[in-house]
Amino acid sequence: FSFLLLAVICSCRVDASQVKFGPLCSGNSSNRKRGCDTKYGCGSYGASRDGGKRKHGGLDIVCADGATVYAPFDVTLNGKAAPYIKNNAINDGINLRGEGLCFKLFYVKPVSYSGTLKKGEKIGTLLPMQTVYPGITSHVHVQMCDKSDPTKYF
Repeated sequence: FSFLLLAVICSCRVDASQVKFGPLCSGNSSNRKRGCDTKYGCGSYGASRDGGKRKHGGLDIVCADGATVYAPFDVTLNGKAAPYIKNNAINDGINLRGEGLCFKLFYVKPVSYSGTLKKGEKIGTLLPMQTVYPGITSHVHVQMCDKSDPTKYF
């Protein structure tokens, strides 16, 4: 019996290294990453910020202001994740868990901060990035809870 129980437990564990995010944003089914903006830098993980004083801690996925943001796989919503200390029009986001991963989505107004969603269900709406950063390529910021590079999941 213990062998059978162990086999069942092992078969249920998710290998997070094999996880791939499904489409995050309406209008960007391929999860196209934000490139570089002259004024605001690049959307890749580790990109320089503030003249090299700090590094970008996530990956930016292109998403238009007001677009629908979707669950990339079955997820549990685990509360608010605000990207800034000082409040502004885009200071909202959500903590999520799913497929063995813990991650945050910033610049999203979620439908709810708790509960569960199935892959493809609406998490929320992208907030108006252009009001805070005029001319930036609007995007969802994906940040792993442990601050590791999320690029491999896309």
